[in-house]
Amino acid sequence: MKFISWNVNGIRAAMDKGLRSFVEQDRPDVLCLQEIKAELDQVDLSWATALGYEVHAATGVRKGYSGTAILSKLPVTRVSAGLGLPEHDQEGRVLVATYSDFHLVNVYTPNAQRGLTRLDYRIQWDLDFLIFLRRLQEEKPVIFCGDLNCAHQEIDLANPKPNRRNAGFTDEERAGLSRILESGFIDSFRQFESGPGHYTWWTQRTDARARNIGWRLDYFIVDAAIWDRVLAATIRPEITGSDHCPVELSLR
Repeated sequence: MKFISWNVNGIRAAMDKGLRSFVEQDRPDVLCLQEIKAELDQVDLSWATALGYEVHAATGVRKGYSGTAILSKLPVTRVSAGLGLPEHDQEGRVLVATYSDFHLVNVYTPNAQRGLTRLDYRIQWDLDFLIFLRRLQEEKPVIFCGDLNCAHQEIDLANPKPNRRNAGFTDEERAGLSRILESGFIDSFRQFESGPGHYTWWTQRTDARARNIGWRLDYFIVDAAIWDRVLAATIRPEITGSDHCPVELSLR
């Protein structure tokens, strides 16, 4: 089974930049999208339905901002949106597809913002998100994916030292991700690749993508209870259409 996660930075813009062709060619069993920035009635996804996908989305109160979607060929037994906390559920950042033997959580984690103006909120989000994951685990194992807006280790960004107190690489955000991993989850990509230079996001300034001056912000994190089903975890930097590239997980 092939799972792909991609922050498309606007699904309508991504459609103009080859999203449909990518899906038609790659045919993932499940596609998780973040930052869709649209309601489902604002974009024609009839082609996805024709390919056999169920289409689900979570959108926020603010139109054209944030939002997540899941396109699934696998039969979904239940879909739910949000953490169940009003203070976190206004931006469509969490969408859960429940399958027969695991939960799949698609998440677009809040950015701490320039000047770290939203860092306190981000710290609380990380704590509440972990509680949410643990609650899901009481029912069945969990896989979560998406743009976590955090480069976990120095190896996960091209220039760690000058970015030490910038959003996405603060000690607090990194500790939040560490706390999740230490609670029984595995960063799938790092089980297959221990070297540097592997990124999923590049600023659109300074020709950063061509020079591979990037950050690894996008992940598939797998419950240790089902790690034995993981066959591969990869990054797809050759796929353009967004300032992020897709990440992929293969399960037996």
